[in-house]
Amino acid sequence: MLKVQSLVFLLLIIFFQVNKTYAQADADKILGFWYTENKKGKVEIYKKDGKYHGKIVSLKDPIDPDTKKPKVDKHNPDPSKRNNPLIGTNIIKNFEFKGGYWQNGTIYDPENGKEYSCFMEFEDPKNDKKLKVKGYIGFSFIGRTTYWTRD
Repeated sequence: MLKVQSLVFLLLIIFFQVNKTYAQADADKILGFWYTENKKGKVEIYKKDGKYHGKIVSLKDPIDPDTKKPKVDKHNPDPSKRNNPLIGTNIIKNFEFKGGYWQNGTIYDPENGKEYSCFMEFEDPKNDKKLKVKGYIGFSFIGRTTYWTRD
């Protein structure tokens, strides 16, 4: 009887380890380069310390028409960051993969200088080419949804 219990226990451990491996593989499907809606910018989503982040790597129109210089984060609420280049700015921060989607993170909108709670998921779980990005205020889930496409 003890051998059967040990075998069942061992099989359960293997099952959960395999599931964890597949879940991690699903989580990492978000990694890479994504075009924002209307291809205004390109964001690289990367993993650091077990969480998912994203930074702007290119812009459709990188030059500010007023200054004729590269665009900066002029709407940032922190005045010391308003001269930082938009390219390289982290706009996706601290996402965790749980329940089949990325959650508990924030998204920064450089067009208005505001940061929002956010979750992300694939529009179709079988297609990792279209990412639904939903930014919202607090716990209300009132916000805006945008769709990003894979490079």
